[in-house]
Amino acid sequence: MTDQLVETSPQVYARIGGVLYLIIIAFGLFAEGFVSDKLIVSGDAAATIQNIIASQSLWRTGVIANMIMPLCAVGLLLVEYVLLRPVSKNLVLLAVFFNLVSLSVEAISKLFLVAVMHPLGNADYMKAFDPRQLQALAFLALKSHDVAFDIALIFFGCTCIINGYLIFKSRYLPRLVGILLQIAGACYLIACFAALFAPAFFDLISPAILIPSFIGESSFCLWLLVKGVDVPRWRQRANLNATRGGFTPRTAEH
Repeated sequence: MTDQLVETSPQVYARIGGVLYLIIIAFGLFAEGFVSDKLIVSGDAAATIQNIIASQSLWRTGVIANMIMPLCAVGLLLVEYVLLRPVSKNLVLLAVFFNLVSLSVEAISKLFLVAVMHPLGNADYMKAFDPRQLQALAFLALKSHDVAFDIALIFFGCTCIINGYLIFKSRYLPRLVGILLQIAGACYLIACFAALFAPAFFDLISPAILIPSFIGESSFCLWLLVKGVDVPRWRQRANLNATRGGFTPRTAEH
């Protein structure tokens, strides 16, 4: 019975999705909002590297948090597919594809965070470089992570826009959450394109441009945790689509 409930109830998926989203947000705030702000000094490679050397345990903890986020996001991807599939199977698949690309690039970006520590270690092969060169290598890895992460967020921004539209059209999730998520996606696109191609403009709009993104994602997370989905409407929508497809879904039996 429990296995059947997990398979068929959208409310179970909603709660799991809310927990996963909460973990992603919490770990993101810790890794980017606390660790990075504490250790990374904008425009000063030497100071940044000295901070990382002096707080290696904190840096490694931040890297672990950064790696856990895409792991949770894979599970959240399945949840979003299940919850939004009744609205439009084609659009939700498009969102999935955008998200898969985003997660793939994000996972690769974490490689650079791990690579930051290698030039700062005591390996024999590193003795071929002088200290300033080693600091430059470590800082280059750090900047490479930022570039890769911005690219990942561009694809994620597209995911947010599509998912926001699906939520708006669903009628079993609040339209306001859909609108906020679409705004979040648009802000990600603006912020990341600016960071990559117009750094001066990004400095002007940051961090304010990311506040709507935080609000949009947090609203979706909290709604999944507190309210979940309107199950009768979700099943009605799912049954309607299934009838058009010529079969009766298992959810109609419950």
